[in-house]
Amino acid sequence: MLARPVEAHPAPFSYLDARFGDGVLRGRLVLHDLDLAHDLKLASPDSLATQAGVQAHADAIAALMRDRFVLLVDGRPVQWQAAAVKPLADQGAVEMTWTTPAVVSGRAEFRADIFPYDPNHQTFLNVYESGVLVRQEVLNATRPALLVYAGTRQGLWAVFLAFTASGIHHIAIGPDHILFIVGLLLLGGSVRRLLAIVTAFTLGHSVTLALATLQIVAPPARLVEPAIALSIVYVGADNLLVGSRGRDVRPWVALFFGLVHGFGFASVLRETGLPPRALGLSLFSFNLGVEIGQAAIVVTVASALKLLRSHNALLAARVATAGSVVVLLAGAFWFVERVW
Repeated sequence: MLARPVEAHPAPFSYLDARFGDGVLRGRLVLHDLDLAHDLKLASPDSLATQAGVQAHADAIAALMRDRFVLLVDGRPVQWQAAAVKPLADQGAVEMTWTTPAVVSGRAEFRADIFPYDPNHQTFLNVYESGVLVRQEVLNATRPALLVYAGTRQGLWAVFLAFTASGIHHIAIGPDHILFIVGLLLLGGSVRRLLAIVTAFTLGHSVTLALATLQIVAPPARLVEPAIALSIVYVGADNLLVGSRGRDVRPWVALFFGLVHGFGFASVLRETGLPPRALGLSLFSFNLGVEIGQAAIVVTVASALKLLRSHNALLAARVATAGSVVVLLAGAFWFVERVW
């Protein structure tokens, strides 16, 4: 007796299919008529329920989607063309098929922010290569793009270049990782000793990077990030205490905390979006990029400290002490920040 009529908005999502590998890049886009009616400023979505109604707005639909669905093939923007538009009355939707003159040799990037008026809108993207489904992702306001690599030699080369560059970039913009490495180098030592330290760190983070990326072991970031900060605190404190302890345990410190840093690298790598068919290559390339970035830091810092020691050993010792204090304090600050 108290029942009332209610109306519900359809789940806010669209479907985007893309196909390549057996000819030109082409696909289809399925859009809810309610969303289209809103953005086309139509009085009712019912006007999109018939072929005649859809055809009357076909140009407007294509124009609306042109800036919201963007394609890049091998790094270059490609303009798609609407091939046909028809209603899907039983789904309350409109289907638009599209095609391009482009052939994907290396990689294709799909950017889709289909209905930005609705922050909850999602686009379900299916990518097919030579008729085989190779990627499925959900694009939304926080992740509006997906990069897909072709299963060709050009595609594998693109994977190698992209993930190597990503590894270098991650080291370059990661002050915590940089400070940890610098802290390990402050006390100096022979080339053999420094090589042992860097190799130990590499072994540590390589193991956990692979384990976490493959989802074998994946501790949450709320534990990993404070642990990375604590590793920096430890390195700073260890540098200050090494004189009283009388032995250098930096390679073991590097190995142990390298395991922790590897989990941090893995979180970045997962956000990048790993190509399932080139998982091993992407892991190797990212790790190579990290090593290149580390090598640049090691060569620069170790050379500068060696030059300083050869000219003024006392000043070099003071720099090492002051640097260790800075490392310790920075690590403590990051630990507090990441916990609270």
